[in-house]
Amino acid sequence: MTRDQRFVLTIAIVASFVAFLDGSVINVALPAISSELGGGLSTQQWVVDAYLITLGSLILLAGSLSDVFGRIVILRIGLIGFGVASLLIAVAPTPELLIVMRGAQGIAGALLVPSSLALIMSTFRGAAQAHAIGQWTAWTSAAFIVGPVLGGAFVDLLSWRLVFAINVIPIAIALWLLVRLGHRDERKVNTRIDFIGAGLGIVGLGGPVFALIEQGNLGWDSPAVYGPLAVGILSFVAFIVWQSKAAQPMLPLELFRRRNFSMGNIATFFIYGALALGGFIVVVYLQEVAGYSATFAGIAFLPSSLGIIVLSSYFGRLSGKYGPRLFMTLGPFLGGVGYVTFLRMGESVNYFTEVLPGVLLFSVGLSMTVAPLTSAILGAISAEQAGIGSAVNNAVSRIAGLVTVALIGVIAVGPLSPENFHRVVIVTAALLFAGALASLLGIRNPAATEEEAVEAAPPLA
Repeated sequence: MTRDQRFVLTIAIVASFVAFLDGSVINVALPAISSELGGGLSTQQWVVDAYLITLGSLILLAGSLSDVFGRIVILRIGLIGFGVASLLIAVAPTPELLIVMRGAQGIAGALLVPSSLALIMSTFRGAAQAHAIGQWTAWTSAAFIVGPVLGGAFVDLLSWRLVFAINVIPIAIALWLLVRLGHRDERKVNTRIDFIGAGLGIVGLGGPVFALIEQGNLGWDSPAVYGPLAVGILSFVAFIVWQSKAAQPMLPLELFRRRNFSMGNIATFFIYGALALGGFIVVVYLQEVAGYSATFAGIAFLPSSLGIIVLSSYFGRLSGKYGPRLFMTLGPFLGGVGYVTFLRMGESVNYFTEVLPGVLLFSVGLSMTVAPLTSAILGAISAEQAGIGSAVNNAVSRIAGLVTVALIGVIAVGPLSPENFHRVVIVTAALLFAGALASLLGIRNPAATEEEAVEAAPPLA
């Protein structure tokens, strides 16, 4: 690996890690935020979903922006914006301002992920690319698990506000590495930004999500619920129609004619919807019902984090040799079995017998899934489409999390209790099983040269 490749990979990992970390770190801090600033389950949902709405709805637009203005420029703007929003969250005096700033954080985060992956795709080739994607997915996926651990420690020992203020450190490192890289930026000529598509997409996502969250407070018969729901659905339909006719669409629908790209994104929706839903409910349940401290609730998933960091890159290499289908099928299935074991949890929870076994199964399953999933999706399209392809996949994953978290109130049908917790766990497991089934039926292993196969699967170090 050359100096520039090491710099690019490090920058991509750090920038994306920060964005993904803040998608999960918030879960363990929610009870502390509610205690200090006020608000019930609806406020907690909005603190999570404000970030996911802007991240998910703008990530496609961010792919276009990186094409027009250059990946490094957009990456730098995203890093600075994310840092500023994080500091404002750290000093937010009200839940309303916190929610607004979480939305701003999501806007900046949307600029980070597609630019990061596009840099990797343009810098690495062949087996080295699969290995780099494996490392990227290992660290970014670990962010979902590291978040609760870090958040819990800050909540119990210091303050939930420092969970966000600490973001400035990795952001500063990434900005410094960008300066040291000295990489020549790439821009596509004659490229325009699809603002109409972006507007329709934002309303199409935001309307239904608003309705799903607020129906618990207002009821389905409230105009403030069914109105945004109807407008959102119509806007989403208009978005699809517009994308099919636009000269330079934000979402090129022809990408979905590639089997692995379309089926991989279907699997992504189920798998990452489960990750967001399960991560939210387990961490909150351990604190609010089982009586765990924020730190211990976060540490509960630490074995999973370590497993993902160690194993994801290895499974990424194995998928280069054997193809992604086996790993994308078996991985979510094991993760679903892991969540099924959580059905033994009641009001009192024994970590070692009721939590840890499921965490370990989930760890192995997710480790088997993330790198092959990313490789299958991006491997189905050309290197020139890597930016928009990664943007689409990340938009799907964030939208999936957005929708499932918004549905918690519908699934749980009341205050958090063992019975309602079990309902959410069952849905989480079902989503993971659906992801496994979609991969089994839909993913095809690409043909690989013998040389690539050998290089793609070195022994586990």
